Amino acid sequence: MDKTADNGFAAAVRMTEGKWKIDILCRLGTASRRFGRLRQSIPGISEKMLAQQLREMEADGLVDRKVYPETPAKVVYSLTERGAALNAAADSLCRWGAQFGLPCETQNKAEYA
Repeated sequence: MDKTADNGFAAAVRMTEGKWKIDILCRLGTASRRFGRLRQSIPGISEKMLAQQLREMEADGLVDRKVYPETPAKVVYSLTERGAALNAAADSLCRWGAQFGLPCETQNKAEYA
């Protein structure tokens, strides 16, 4: 087995592959959100792409999907403990990029908190 491909950093990169996953982590890092509110908070993402990314993140154990038995159905997304830890790691990478002249793509670094 190739040890360079089997480490924590590689696992984190695999779990955040995709154009929108870091944005989703950031938004859910500040508060749990319903699908519509989450989509509104990420300009440019389509409903289809958001649903796909959330399904993948849920399968990876980063996002929790809670369905409330109401009519119409209420679904709330939040970070799991694992997702919150990855979000904290993303904050460290953002600070590293800012220190070396590579600005974060977020509007507010507090979104990583």
